[in-house]
Amino acid sequence: MVNCEDVIHFLDTYLDIAHIPDASHNGLQVAGTPRVGSIAFGVSASLEFFRKAVAAGADLAVVHHGLLWGKEQPLTGLFRERVAFLLKHDLNLAAYHLPLDKHPVVGHNAVLMRAIKAERVQPFGEYHGQQIGFSGIVNARLEDIITRLETYCQTQAKLLAYGPKELGTVAVVSGGAGDLLPQAIGKKIDLYITGVLDEPAQEWCREGHINCLALGHYNSEKAGVLALMELVAKRFGVQTQFIDVPNPL
Repeated sequence: MVNCEDVIHFLDTYLDIAHIPDASHNGLQVAGTPRVGSIAFGVSASLEFFRKAVAAGADLAVVHHGLLWGKEQPLTGLFRERVAFLLKHDLNLAAYHLPLDKHPVVGHNAVLMRAIKAERVQPFGEYHGQQIGFSGIVNARLEDIITRLETYCQTQAKLLAYGPKELGTVAVVSGGAGDLLPQAIGKKIDLYITGVLDEPAQEWCREGHINCLALGHYNSEKAGVLALMELVAKRFGVQTQFIDVPNPL
């Protein structure tokens, strides 16, 4: 077993949370047992995730979407039930939002770029004054990239195919980043990959002559969580487990 504070200090430092402005309260959100022998990793902090984590024997839960989002919230309703469950079971909860989106090694977007073998990767996608995704070069057919990502993310993606079938440039911003599609059009990207899209996306793609692939918010953001889990397992030698709470959205 290891000290929970040592794991949190490592994650806070490695993901550089002190220098990344974010609506999320990144780092430890709910304190539990001080000693950790098993860590559960997941995408979002839900009661179903917490129940599965406890059933798996976890002492610490690490997620991408946490419970605290930079404002006071009364301990009522579903929020109270989630916090009460954590406290009852002495389960620590830590969350890393934008720091895990944009990290160049274990971030969702960096991992997805490696999955499609993109080269000359550079930051892309401005969000509140910082770039949280990546763009790069690929030499592949659109259908091959789709197959690769659907297999990697274990999802069925939605495609808006209004760009070239033979790709040269690609950009990735996971999660709810459909509104960054115009930035990809401005950079003349051939394929923009994200999690979810809204109604304007179809005509943006048609008029911008670009392909857009939506993997689902949840499924596009498993990649970084899994990479972070592997890193922590090697660093601390504790038991780790990814807790999947399947979500098509």
